[in-house]
Order: sequence, then structure tokens, then C-alpha cells
Amino acid sequence: MKKLKSYYSHLRHHQTIELKWIFPLAIGSIVSLFLLFLTTLTWSGGTPLLPFYRSFSISSSVFIESKLHPIPVSSLPPPPRFAYFISGSIGDGNMLKRTLQALYHPHNRYVVHLDLESPPKERTDLQNYVSTHPVFIRFGNVKMISKANLVTYRGPTMVANTLHAAAILLREGGDWDWFINLSASDYPLVTQDDLLHTFSYLPRDLNFIDHTSNIGWKEYQRAKPIIVDPGLYMTKKADVFWVTQRRSVPTAFKLFTGSAWMALSKPFVDYCIWGWDNLPRTVLMYYANFISSPEGYFHTVICNAQEFRNTTVNSDLHFITWDNPPKQHPHHLNLADMQRMVDSNAPFARKFRQDDPVLDKIDSALLFKGPGMLVPGGWCIGKRDNGSDPCSDIGSTTILRPTPGAKRLEVLISSLLSNEKFRPKQCK
Repeated sequence: MKKLKSYYSHLRHHQTIELKWIFPLAIGSIVSLFLLFLTTLTWSGGTPLLPFYRSFSISSSVFIESKLHPIPVSSLPPPPRFAYFISGSIGDGNMLKRTLQALYHPHNRYVVHLDLESPPKERTDLQNYVSTHPVFIRFGNVKMISKANLVTYRGPTMVANTLHAAAILLREGGDWDWFINLSASDYPLVTQDDLLHTFSYLPRDLNFIDHTSNIGWKEYQRAKPIIVDPGLYMTKKADVFWVTQRRSVPTAFKLFTGSAWMALSKPFVDYCIWGWDNLPRTVLMYYANFISSPEGYFHTVICNAQEFRNTTVNSDLHFITWDNPPKQHPHHLNLADMQRMVDSNAPFARKFRQDDPVLDKIDSALLFKGPGMLVPGGWCIGKRDNGSDPCSDIGSTTILRPTPGAKRLEVLISSLLSNEKFRPKQCK
């Protein structure tokens, strides 16, 4: 009984103590609620009444917004911009027009060139086409080199011509990410929306250039002979000629060779034009007497430049086949090669004859392009009724509408950038 009484007395004493705290606790709660109420009040301009809580209120609002709203379209990577150089020679005028149509997108930049061997009428016809096409006029992104260069296929004049086009594209603003050189006998296997979409996710410093330091037979047949290209100083085209004396392989830099077709980053093209450590000019002087210099100049520069040698992707992004035994020029592609072209996942192919039926097949099956029209993309908002051109009505040039070609291209790029192929195949 005493224990129970003692416990009861202790309990009452404890309750008395708790009762003492009830009143101040209640007062504190009321004050807190009042302050919280004040924080919900704002001035007429929307500013919180209590400045002390402004930073907290703003940060909380941003946090909540990010949780509730979906990712806006603007958060997607912006599409890159390609700078194309498309070149041709005598008889290539119409083929060059067709290639330009298949490659055109208002977001890109283009320079076209017919060399000095082409008759004036053919060059004038191309100039008129470029200067009067309504879409080209609207966007002003297609330029023709009006003062034609004399280009020898196997000589350094082809390298000089490519550097000339690159300089023009830099002078025109240089607001592009990759420089792609093609000939009139090249043709795309994907739309520009496919290419822009896929490259949107790539680092802008990558250089797609097929290269190797294993020059093999080229050491004896190309590196050691000394040639002179008459295209450097004559007005009529003539083949290169050989000097009787031979030279040793250079020791100031290492020779590399590969494909003449490439997609180069703007930083590297800047470097080739400006040459701030003189390597591009030194190598250019050497290749002025090198047979088939387009297959070695850019490769040797990039692989000897410490700043760029780790940016190479060992591919020219082309589907090319060779006759057996191989000849100087690749096999001309036709309808029999169609499935292999598609299966290669390459964005470009060469070499095509003018108006070969396989080009019509590519237009309809891969590019969804009508005869004589531009390749439709997200920027084309017109109707296709009765064979009308959907690109006659133009929308936003940054809206992309990829086709199944984008998936094929993604497979290729993923393979090229895999651990097995990317680093091991860089400049070695």
C-alpha cells in the first residue's frame, strides 16, 4: 500500500510539473503559427512580406518545379552544324547538283567547286543553280568557288583545294562543328536529320579519319619518289611527273596514310589553316612533292599534333568497294550493291556513275526524296499531295525528324567508339 501511495504521489508531482509547461508551450505554438502565416503574405509585386524567408522560398520553388514538370525540349543537345565541301571536275555539274540536293539542310553550310578543267558553261550553269534556288537564297548557306582551281587528282592541288574551301567556310562565320569533304560521285545513305540527330550526342572534337602508320608499299612508291604537280603553276591540266632523284622517309614527323574522305572537327580545321606551331605548314611543304597527297596530309598532321592525336576515330564514314584485283579507283556501285550499302550502316557511299538507277533507289528507299527535290526533314512542313515538294513550306530548321537511318548510324558510331576500336585504333 505504501509503495502504491508513494508511486501515486510521485505521479501527481510529475503531472504538476508538466502542467507548468503547458501554458508557455501553447503561447509558443501560437506565435509560431502567426509567423508562418505572415510568410504566406506578399506585397503587391509578389515579393514575400518577410525578406528573411526569400531565399528559402525561391530555392524551394525551383526544387518543386524540377520534380513536377517533365524535361523541356531545350534540355536536349542542340543539333550540330556540318560544313560540306563538294567538288567535281569536267562533266560532273549535274551529278554535283544531285549530290547537293541529297545533302542539303538549312542548318548546314556548303561550298561547291567545279575545277578549271570544267568548261565555263558547266560552271556557269552550276553557279546559276546555286544563286537562283529559292531555298538556297532564303538561307544563304550555299557558296560556289567562282574562281576555279586547277586540281590534279594525284597531286597536292587537291589538298590545296580542300584547304581553300575550309578557309572560305571559316571566313563565312565558322559557326559549324564538322567539315566533311565529298566529291560529286559520293552520295548519302541517310538523311541530314539522321546525321544531325546522331552527331548531337557526340563530343564536337572528334575527327573521323581513316588512318594508319603502316604505310607498307606506299613507302617505296609514294614517300620516296619526288613528284611535281603542274596544276600548281599551269592553266591546263597535266599529269604529275617524277623527278629522277629519290628522298628518304622523314624523321621530323611520322608518316600516316588513309582515305582521302573525312569528317574533321572545327578545332582541327582551325589548326590546319592557322598552324600556330607550324606543323601543318611544314607537312604541307613535304606533301607538295608526294604522290596522292590527299591520302596522307591530314592524317600525318593530326597524328603528329599532340593536341589532336587522341581525337581520331578510325573511319571515313563511307561504304567503298574495290575491284579484284584492285584498280586505282574504286568499284562503281549499282543496284547489286544496295543491300550491302544499307548493311554497312555508313552515312555515305562512293563511287557512283551519273544517274545510275541505284541513286533513284536510294532516293526513294533511304532518303524519301522526290526527283529533283531536296531531302525532306523536320524543317519541311508542306504536304506531299500529288507529288508536291514538302520543303516548299519551311518551319523551324532545328526540329529534326530522324528516319530508320539514324538507328543504323547509331550502330556504326557505337561500334567505332567501343573500347575495342576507339583507343586501340588511334594514331599508333
